[in-house]
Amino acid sequence: MRVAVISDIHSNRAALEAVLAVCDRLGIGDIANLGDSLSGPFDPAGTADILIERAIPSIMGNHDRMLLAPPEKLGLWERWAMPELTPAHLDWVRNLPETLDWKGLFLTHAAPGDDAENWLDFRGPGRRLIARDRSGVEARGAGLTAAVTLTGHTHTPRMVRLTGGRMVVNPGAVGCPAYFDDRTDPPFIHETGAPDARFAVLEEVGGKIEVSLRTVPYDPAGMQALARARGADTWAEAIGSGWFTSASQS
Repeated sequence: MRVAVISDIHSNRAALEAVLAVCDRLGIGDIANLGDSLSGPFDPAGTADILIERAIPSIMGNHDRMLLAPPEKLGLWERWAMPELTPAHLDWVRNLPETLDWKGLFLTHAAPGDDAENWLDFRGPGRRLIARDRSGVEARGAGLTAAVTLTGHTHTPRMVRLTGGRMVVNPGAVGCPAYFDDRTDPPFIHETGAPDARFAVLEEVGGKIEVSLRTVPYDPAGMQALARARGADTWAEAIGSGWFTSASQS
């Protein structure tokens, strides 16, 4: 087995193309997507077209689910995407499963049973994600039987092991290395500090699974222009630097 895992593209088509180019170069044809694919200020339609054309197995993230909400309940990230999505794109979203058993791996967007809960990391003091302690990680993985569970949502690449050697892998975010969430008080800022697209490669070697957490540099200029045209200057900064705030503001 040799597979790639992607997550949290957030309509960043250029980042997705860069990751898929690396997968093609490595000869990895089996790729799974953990959701939150289209919401964001970049190129949702172009992103959807790639995922659909390549028939990449995908599951529904919380922002995919939010795309299906009534217009008056759409969040900002969804309001950016909706005008560009066709009925065919939305049908694709509507038919995404919440979880998926794929090649012996279990795919979930966030914590099992909750597509919006952070699993391996939690929102701690100082508006920063902090690694969750062992009991918290184990509790959220209770009942899982797969040797490997794949999860996204936090945009933070991690690999941990549960009791019995079970593995949980978060590949990080393909297209959103930093974000601002104003639904909390105070608002939450997450910054990885690097603009590169992230993904993971899992390979079975000698009966054991090896995990590589990969980074891919790419040119974000086209996506930054789209974000700025929508008034999303902080998103343009995020994909150019991996920080939400510019160096002059820090």
